[in-house]
Amino acid sequence: MTTTGTGFDIRRIGGRIGAEILGVDASRALDPALVTEINSALLEHKALVFRDQRLDDEAQLRFAALFGELTTAHPTVPSVDGRPHILPVDGDEGIRANHWHTDVTFVRTPPKASTLRALVVPPYGGNTLIANSAAAYRDLPEPLRELADKLWAVHTNAYDYAAPKSEKAAEHRRQFVSRTYRTVHPVVRVHPETGERGLFIGGFAQSIVGLGPSDSRDLLRLFQSYVTRPENVVRVAWTPGDLVLFDNRATQHYAPDDYGDLPRLLHRVTVAGDVPAGVDGTLSRTVEGDDASHYTPAAA
Repeated sequence: MTTTGTGFDIRRIGGRIGAEILGVDASRALDPALVTEINSALLEHKALVFRDQRLDDEAQLRFAALFGELTTAHPTVPSVDGRPHILPVDGDEGIRANHWHTDVTFVRTPPKASTLRALVVPPYGGNTLIANSAAAYRDLPEPLRELADKLWAVHTNAYDYAAPKSEKAAEHRRQFVSRTYRTVHPVVRVHPETGERGLFIGGFAQSIVGLGPSDSRDLLRLFQSYVTRPENVVRVAWTPGDLVLFDNRATQHYAPDDYGDLPRLLHRVTVAGDVPAGVDGTLSRTVEGDDASHYTPAAA
């Protein structure tokens, strides 16, 4: 356990990613110096867990806004009723994000950070896995790092999904792809605060610029295998009231579909991010779709 000197402790929960923050009540007004320390912990550990916070929607919004302007809930999927900045993450009837991804990378300015708050969790399963994509980059052999540094990937929300399990899930899918986005991002993103390089891929990355479908799939699977190595992953076991904050610029996450027909409900609030930059400073670019200004104030 590490004491920060600003009134909270940090307990690491993974060797390469993840820490619990002890002694912070996220429902209260937090001193700017404390927020700075929490942000520093986020940059170091990539994913922070605040246990038993018992926040309501308004308190989650206030907490997330400490780290920057908020996005609305999602570019295409409806928000919680009356709460335009909150996305319901509902495992009901087959609507489950059981694939590795970084939030909303199909737009040009994906979120900086995401907060997830547990409202209803199953008695078993329903965990969230979070992976350190910067550690994955460091794990690459030098020839693969040199290759990845030069590559760009097309991210999109419209691709061949598995067949939905129910009509409710089918309707959710229709909403998700109701507006097509296609964006080119660097395979290796330079973190705007730390300068770290990380693999910026995940489930929305569907092809490599300049390569055909087969070669694209092979390369993306190869790079993705480094992201999801067990040593780069932390598993968050939820209890109601828990809050997780993760750096969307240096992580991927996955919610295993391992809790049958039990209910699971989280609320997500995301902080607006900037335009990703590759190792040579070149910025991401939109290929299809608008600038998503209705979703993120960072769109430019």
